This record gives sequence, structure tokens and C-alpha cells, in this order.
Amino acid sequence: MTAIPLLSLITWSPFVGALLIMFTARHRPLAVRLIAAATTGISTVLSLWIYMAYDREGAGFQFYEKLPLVPALGISYELGADGISLVLVLLTSIIIFSGVFASWTIAVRSQEFYALLLTLVTGVFGVFVALDLFVFFLFYELAVLPMYLLIGIWGSTGEIRPRGIFAWAYRETGVGTKEYAAMKLTLYLLFGSAFILVGIFALYVVSGASSFSFLDLEAATFDRGLQRWVFLAFYIGFGILAGIWPLHTWSPDGHASAPTAVSMLHAGVLMKLGAYGVVRLGMGLLPDGARDLVWLVGTIACINIVYGALSAMAQTDLKYVIAYSSVSHMGIVMLGAATLTEAGLNGSVFQMFAHGIMTGLFFALVGLVYEKAHSRDIGKMGGFGRAMPGIATAFTVGGLSSLGLPATAGFVAELLTFLGSWRSAHPWWLLPAVAGTFLTAVYVLRVAKQIFWGPPSPHFHHLEDARGPEWVALVVLVAVLVVFGMVPALAIATIDTATVGLLARILAP
Repeated sequence: MTAIPLLSLITWSPFVGALLIMFTARHRPLAVRLIAAATTGISTVLSLWIYMAYDREGAGFQFYEKLPLVPALGISYELGADGISLVLVLLTSIIIFSGVFASWTIAVRSQEFYALLLTLVTGVFGVFVALDLFVFFLFYELAVLPMYLLIGIWGSTGEIRPRGIFAWAYRETGVGTKEYAAMKLTLYLLFGSAFILVGIFALYVVSGASSFSFLDLEAATFDRGLQRWVFLAFYIGFGILAGIWPLHTWSPDGHASAPTAVSMLHAGVLMKLGAYGVVRLGMGLLPDGARDLVWLVGTIACINIVYGALSAMAQTDLKYVIAYSSVSHMGIVMLGAATLTEAGLNGSVFQMFAHGIMTGLFFALVGLVYEKAHSRDIGKMGGFGRAMPGIATAFTVGGLSSLGLPATAGFVAELLTFLGSWRSAHPWWLLPAVAGTFLTAVYVLRVAKQIFWGPPSPHFHHLEDARGPEWVALVVLVAVLVVFGMVPALAIATIDTATVGLLARILAP
């Protein structure tokens, strides 16, 4: 037990901010924004502190905290962080701090918006540090449910032209509206939650353990048949949030309709909750089930990579391009985990971090472009680089990281994943993974050229670059992409302390 509950401070700081915001007068929007920036800033500073203070030689779960909640059922408030958790906590703090500044211009009901946003991020932090599976699930739901209100109230409605034999269904269900996206996202994720809850209770009952503690369940022995079906339950439940094909369709609609900061959290962090759940619970507690079913995880990941990239190429709405690119990049995350190699698993976790920063940057930029041009139609845009040099530069850096240019974080993550794929039991996985990278280069460069570097469009006038607080998100996220691309050991040395032990457990005879 640490003297100072650092993980609790990181987790609950945003929630305290949400409570303070709800007691702040509605006519003081600046106070609301400053409270949000201050409380998320506390989480960011403390995240950096524990990241640097982590004992990499000792490895394992550190900064441990435990407080009994329901002793009769073995439910405790138990927190701890290892190499994987630390990287994702750092990612979350960077994204939410940047997201507060990216949403600085929110004018409608900003008090409720920031309160819900900070409540959501409290759940995200909790998932990454909770060691009690019951509390883990509660944090997981807290991270998911505010999305319904954030998208349904502050989201935007896109134009979807109904075509084909199902055009009537598109019209009847309201495809493209923010209400449709919010409801679809919530129903999909609650469906996945049912699988997760069943899996957690199955392990609790069968193990005979007197607690929901991850550490206790990790020491238990489970029948191979049970491990297979529980791993499959976790893979489906968490995989829905990770955007696995064909259960990914909620994600592009949710991305496209969400307001800027919510899109940043949604793609940058929330989808990582799904991948983290598969790695932490599925692989960490069920090594035999993971070893038997990684062929399925890897094969579906390959479909994700190629399908997501091809779908992104076909989009005309800028937000949908980034949304489908997230489906493709999450395929790389799941593929790296499925390789069961040190390089692949390190690449998977590093890709969670690199993609989180990159897609957070993309959605911050898309929000700025939409706010200034009032359009997301790629075909109508052109020559924005002259009026928005800062935004154009940041978009280009994010795009280059997305396609895996050396000296960016995306390159390191993809290279490690490719190495892991080649060394795995299924080296053919490397072919669709590399094909996905090529397709990513095609649509990223096409979009960047059309919007920023092509001839000026006659449809837009009086455009302006980012200004004031909007620069904070862009500068921070671009800097992180470049720094971690130039010095990847900053993340990999920490990640490796957790993945080596996890692989030893999975591959043990």
C-alpha cells in the first residue's frame, strides 16, 4: 500500500472536477473550462510522475491500493498498475487534457458537457488500474454510458444518402443522425457488456476464490474447455468496443456523430479499453484458451486491417475516413496481441498508445476544420493549407504517423507488429498487414492533398488557422507523436516489463 494513493488521485481527480463544475454557475463558462483543465491537468502530471517513478527492475503491479468494499462477496477497491497500464493511463491523461482545450469553444450547455466528459474519463482511468474485476466492470460501464448523452445532445448529424435495396431501412431508422448513432453505440456496447459480466462471474464461481481480485484469479487453475468459451466471451464482449469485424459498425457512426473531445476519447482511448480487456483478462487469466483461439483473433484482425482501409478509401465525409481508419488500426493492435511473440505484443500495446495519440490529433483537427469551414465534404474542400498552415502541418504529421513513416510513433508500432507476425505460427498474417499499410498511405495522402495542398476551393472564404487554446491540443499531440517516434524506448522499456511475464504465462507448457 503506497503512502499517497496516486492511482486514486489520477482516477478521481476528473470526477471531483465534474462535481465542482455542476456546482458552478451556468453563466460562468470560463470557470467551467478552467476547472476541467485544472483537474485533468492534475491527472496528467501525476500520470507522468508514476510513469517515471515506476520500478522497471521490480516490474509487476505497483502503486498498490486496497480497500474492502463488500467483504462477504470478496469485492474490494483494489488498484495497481504495471507496464501496460501505465502507458494507457498516460495516453488517457494526454488525450483528455488535450480534449478539454479542443472543446474550448463549446457554447451549448458547456457545464453538462464537461461534467459528463470528466465522468467518462474517470471510468477510463478506473478500468486501466482496477485489479478487482467487479470494480473493473463498474468502471467499464461508467466509461461507456455517458457516451449516449454526449453524442445524443452535443453530436452532429451527417448526410447519408440511402441507396440500394435497403434504402427504406436507412430512412426509417434515421441512419446518419446523432440520435441513431448514440442509440446504436449504446446497444452494441451493452450487448458486449453482457458477455463480459458472464465471463467474470464464471471465473469467480468456478475458481472457488473468495474474491474478484485479478491477482487471486490469476493464481487459480481453470479447465481448458472453460478457458476456451470464457476467452471467447471476453473476446466478443471487449472486441465489440475494440471494433472487431463484423461487430464494428457502431464505431464509424459514433465517431462521425460525436463532438470533438468525445471523438478524441472515443477513438483515442475507449477503443483501447476493448483491446486492453482482451489482453489483460482474456490472455492474462485464460492462457490455454488464448493459445487455442489466437488463430481466430489474428485472422479477424487481418480482415479489420484491410476492410477498414478499403472502407476509409471509399468515404467522402472526412470524419468517416478517420473513423474507418481507426477500425483498420485497431486490427493492427489485435494482430500484434495474437502473434504471442514479444515483439508483436509490445507492438500491440505501443500501437494502442501511438494510434490513440494520432487519432486524437486527427479528430481535434477535423473538429477545427468543421468549425471553420462548416463542412466535412472532402470533395468540396481544397487549398486550406494557405489559410490554415498550422492545422495543415499537424494533419500531415498525423497522416504520416498513420501510414507508418519512420521517426513517428506509428512506424515503431507497426514495425514491431509486423516482426511479431512473421515470427508467429501464422506468418501469412504479415501479407494483409502490409497491404493495409499501403492502402492507408493511399487514402491518407489523397485526403491531405485534396483538403490542404490542392488548388483553392471556390466554396470557402475567410478561413482561419487555429487560435488561442486550440493550439494546446495540436502542439501537445504532435510533440508526443514525434518524441515517442524518435525515442520509442520511452514506452517500450515500460511495456516490456509486463509483456514478458504475460507471454511466459501463456506459452508455459
